[in-house]
Formats: sequence, C-alpha cells, structure tokens
Amino acid sequence: MTNSPSSASSPNSRPLHPLAPPYEDVELRVRYSETDAMGVAHNKAYYEWFELGRTEFCRRRGLSYREIEERGVFLVVAESFCRYRRPLRYDDRFIVRTALRDIAARKAMFAYEIRTVDGDALAAQGYTIHVAVNRAGAVASMPRDVVALIGRR
Repeated sequence: MTNSPSSASSPNSRPLHPLAPPYEDVELRVRYSETDAMGVAHNKAYYEWFELGRTEFCRRRGLSYREIEERGVFLVVAESFCRYRRPLRYDDRFIVRTALRDIAARKAMFAYEIRTVDGDALAAQGYTIHVAVNRAGAVASMPRDVVALIGRR
C-alpha cells in the first residue's frame, strides 16, 4: 500500500490551465486583516479576492452586480475551488486575473489566477460556478442582455 496525499486522488487533481484572454486584471494588496499569525494570507481571503475580480469583470463588461440583482437575478455560488501555489504575505501587491469560462441562461463559470504584480509568479488559481436564482431562491434564467454583456469578448 502506498501512502499518497489525499489530493492525489481528488476530483480536482486535474491541471488548471493558464487563463487566456479575454480576462480582466485587478491589482490589490494583502491587508493585515487577511493574514494569519505568521503574516501569510489566510486561505479564505483568496475567495474574497475571487469575488472582487468577478464583480470588477462584470462591471468592466458594462453591468455591475448591483444592476444584475436589481433585475431580480442573483448569481449564487454552487461550486468553488482554489489551488494554492505560493503564499502571499502582508502588504504584498498582487493581481487577480478573472476570465469567464462559460455562460448560459442559468449558469456561469469564472476562472481566476492570483499572480504577483510583475505577472511572473502564480500564487493561486481556481474557479467558481454560479447558478442564477430569483428573489425566492428558485433557479431562474438570466435576461439575454445580461448573458450577452457578461459573455462578450
């Protein structure tokens, strides 16, 4: 019997490919409140950074999250994944790179990379899958113009 890390058989052990354009970059800095006792960015911060990248991605496509929600559609996270490559520390500057991998009337998938400001070092990569729901929480369709704006290349 071999002793291998649990991640070796993980369904998410498949490689994540580098993001190809079009994508949007947002520059951020690790805040003190996002670090642990060793001054390293806490794993939960990466999901918050993904959210910042995603909301800015939509805004730059011409539609803020607020405007999407004002239309009665909410994009609920149904699945998320993050693979950590190298730590970020307090006050490090970095880029959240966000791309839309897939969009349909009821679902969207965003992919992310967290990179050093110079773009050379990959700190993390991941994705989130969102399901569109209405105010009652039932699965719904996004308006066509929302899909068109967010999905435009």
